[in-house]
Amino acid sequence: MNISKWLQTDQDRTTILIRVMVGIVFLSEGIQKYLYPALRGVGRFERIGIPFPEFNGYFVGGLEILCGALVLLGWRIRFAVVPLICIMLVALFTTKLPILLGTGFWGLSLRDLPQYGLFSMLHESRTDLSMLIGSIFLFIRGAGYWSLDRRSMPGQMEG
Repeated sequence: MNISKWLQTDQDRTTILIRVMVGIVFLSEGIQKYLYPALRGVGRFERIGIPFPEFNGYFVGGLEILCGALVLLGWRIRFAVVPLICIMLVALFTTKLPILLGTGFWGLSLRDLPQYGLFSMLHESRTDLSMLIGSIFLFIRGAGYWSLDRRSMPGQMEG
């Protein structure tokens, strides 16, 4: 396996906008899982019905901090966004699918909202979808012009 393919990045200077958006949101959410565990971390995971909330709350928070920082730096970005994509898929499945269906399932709970269904789910998932799409974009394109990945590749500094 040629790792240099995973480290190559596009030369677009605007990729940093997506990197900053994705990195800041994940870094801040990860930190909040430690600062406010009852609201954003362990307690929230417990209310949702996530198994082993004590472990998973801190584990996910740690991944968000580490991977969010790597995204901001643009270092090993394709490796960094894979866990973030997984986190967003799990978040959509565990918290937004019940809103779409209007019922909890498999031990996952349904939040009390004024309405349920497609538009309610889309409204509630706007940040999750943005982070998922932004992470997929970075996986496809790489870290961009202003990144540590670009600086670490031979021949990437021209231009």
